[in-house]
Amino acid sequence: MRVIRRRARQLYTRSRIPGVDYTVNQYAGCAFACKYCYAKFLCRWKNYGPWGSWVEVKENAPDLARRHVEGSVAMSTVSDPYQPIEAELKLTRKVLRYMDKRNRLSILTRSPLVTRDIDLFKEFRSIEVGLTINGFTGREKRLFEPLTPVHEARVNALGELKEAGLKTYVFVSPIIPGITDVSAIIENTKGLADHYFFEIINLRAAGREFQELLRDEYPKSYTILKDDGKFAGFIKKMKGEIGKSGVKTDGIETHRRLIPLQLSL
Repeated sequence: MRVIRRRARQLYTRSRIPGVDYTVNQYAGCAFACKYCYAKFLCRWKNYGPWGSWVEVKENAPDLARRHVEGSVAMSTVSDPYQPIEAELKLTRKVLRYMDKRNRLSILTRSPLVTRDIDLFKEFRSIEVGLTINGFTGREKRLFEPLTPVHEARVNALGELKEAGLKTYVFVSPIIPGITDVSAIIENTKGLADHYFFEIINLRAAGREFQELLRDEYPKSYTILKDDGKFAGFIKKMKGEIGKSGVKTDGIETHRRLIPLQLSL
């Protein structure tokens, strides 16, 4: 893993995400190296090597975190704030320490390391902490995200956050037809999350290499994602399953023009 240390000009970046005013990325790049990650686009401008082989560290991020901004802040969008290097550097923890606790903060990670900072989370007036959970195990995990924490560790971390009295959520992503068992994920996490958000795999952003992998190894899943009629049927069925579960959800991100991006349930 190549670690690139640099000084950044700013930490808070204006966001185009609906409902989010600013994003914070104290790291760029991610050692979890998920094969489908949309953030691979960074490699176009950061010529450090293949995605997952490098992490850029903004060494002055804690100082930049002192700046006061109005509105909601999301951490992180092009990295994981609790990827392995964080255990050593504690950069995320330092950023949290100096952030304005009046900000509405939303954190998303795949790592159980997030529970280390429960004490700091409690200092914020408004905060929610989410775990990305997709249920990948066995062959699928080895193919799609071999370096990420296992499913059980993420669910346990979610439970620990909830037990600490924090507002929590589950980001069910990526959803791949025939592979991601949405109902099982809900059943496994129900009562541990205040709300859910669901996202279908973004094939275009995942890149040609991942598309070819999915086409060759899981042709039925690939066909559903590429065929508008089959895809619409898949969404309808999944929407029904989510509705029956009774969980609170912010909708489904489909990444399709023919189907509304946000489907209310």
